[in-house]
Amino acid sequence: MSAQIAIIVPLFEEEENVAPLVAELTRVFAVEKRPWEIVLVDDGSSDGTWSAILKAQAGDARIRGIRHTANRGQSAAVWTGIAGSDAPFLCTLDGDLQNDPAELPRMLSMLDAVDFVCGHRVHRQDSIIRKISSRVARAARRMALGADFADTGCALRAFKRESLEGVFPFNGLHRFLPILVAGGGFRCREVPVNHRPRVAGISKYGVWNRLGRGLHDLVGVGWYQRRRIRPVRLEDSRVAGRSPAL
Repeated sequence: MSAQIAIIVPLFEEEENVAPLVAELTRVFAVEKRPWEIVLVDDGSSDGTWSAILKAQAGDARIRGIRHTANRGQSAAVWTGIAGSDAPFLCTLDGDLQNDPAELPRMLSMLDAVDFVCGHRVHRQDSIIRKISSRVARAARRMALGADFADTGCALRAFKRESLEGVFPFNGLHRFLPILVAGGGFRCREVPVNHRPRVAGISKYGVWNRLGRGLHDLVGVGWYQRRRIRPVRLEDSRVAGRSPAL
């Protein structure tokens, strides 16, 4: 039976975290009645991440591994996972165990009312530099894009595949996904979520590739948001009563 829910996890140099993350996700989704799958995307790791993924896949047919032969970044890994599944409902989270998988069922249940649910890490277990970088980036997004999501960098999300209409892949997509979805006319909701300290592996982000690159990307995303064709209802004279949305 085809999966109705796909949980997509980008991974880079996270060998030690693969097995505990898979075990936790499997436990959380054990009560889910709809068929689901876990899509683990190895973004060109040089450690044993891919071997850990293959071991997890061998133990459970609901687990799939996809591998980049070279490192392409978190956005590329997320997009590979999305493209690699046909599930109508999608979830994403980081592979470092800082995102709490227990939040996902609650977020999925909200998709009856909205199209896209994104997490807001209210008690972040990060360094002061990362926290300050996020505050600066939020202020810049609000000023440049007119959108005020509190935490677009939170990878913990649940959404309908259809909400990605008009969204295109680019390096940095994962930081702007809620803004792009909302700009396409889809209903978004931001909810507080639990955030945990990292227990294994090391962070792959510093000031430049987190704050500096994010501010640089604002230029391109700002241009697109101003120039994109907004959704509009149409009247079709050949089909009585039909008013499809563009």
